[in-house]
Amino acid sequence: MDERDRKVVVFGATSAIAEQVARLLAAERAALFLVARDPAKLAAIADDLRLRGAAVAGSAVADLDDDARHPALLAAARAALGGIDLVLVAHGVLAGSDACERDPAVLAQVLRTNFSGAAALCQAAALELASHGGGTIAAISSVAGDRGRASNYAYGAAKAGFSTFLEGLRARFQARGVHVLTVKPGRVDTPMTAGLPRSALSVHPRRVARPILRAVDRRRSVVYVPGFWRLIMLVVRSLPEVLMRRLQL
Repeated sequence: MDERDRKVVVFGATSAIAEQVARLLAAERAALFLVARDPAKLAAIADDLRLRGAAVAGSAVADLDDDARHPALLAAARAALGGIDLVLVAHGVLAGSDACERDPAVLAQVLRTNFSGAAALCQAAALELASHGGGTIAAISSVAGDRGRASNYAYGAAKAGFSTFLEGLRARFQARGVHVLTVKPGRVDTPMTAGLPRSALSVHPRRVARPILRAVDRRRSVVYVPGFWRLIMLVVRSLPEVLMRRLQL
C-alpha cells in the first residue's frame, strides 16, 4: 500500500502524541478521521493538518468513555474515509497516587479511561477491521504498566491491564487480518504530564511519533518509545519488590 493511500482513524486526536503522529501522516498525504472531546481544539488541529497536506475526511466530538458510541464512530470513519487501514488509540488520563487516594472518583476515572474504556474501543476496532478484511490498531499504553510503583499504582495498574488486553487481542485477531501494536512510551512532555516534576528522561512528543509509525509499518507487536525505555524497564522489572518498596519510585 502506498503511504499516500493510508486511511487512518485517530482517537484522542488532541493528545500531544496523537497530534505529532498525525502531522507525520499529513506529510504522507494520508486521509484522516479525527475523534476527540474538545471541539475547539479538534477543529484547530484538523485545520493545521490540512495545511500540512492531510486529507481530513471528517471528525467527531466524543467522550470515548462512552463505550456504546465506539461502533458508530468507527462506522462513520469508514464511511468518510472509504476504508480504514490504521486505528490509533491515544486518549488517556493521568493522576498520581495522592489524587486517587483523596478522591475515589479520580481512581475510578483513571481505571475507566485508561483500561476498560480503551479496551472496549480496541475491541470494537478489531471487530470492525476484521469484518472488512483487516488492518492495524496502534494503541498507546505506558511503561508504567510494566511494574507497580508507589507514585502511580492506579495508573500503572490500568496500563498493565491494557497492555495484557492488547496482547490477548493481538493473538485473538491475528488470523482475521488484524494486527495490534502496543506502544509503551516513557515520560513524554505533554499537557498530561505538565504537573509532574521534570525528568532528565523526558522527551518531546516528536521523539516518539516516528518510531510509532515505523513500528506500525514493520508490524511490531510491542514498541518502547524512545527505545532506551526497553532497557530501563528490563532493569526495573528485575528489581526485588522489597527494594521497590524502599525506593518509593
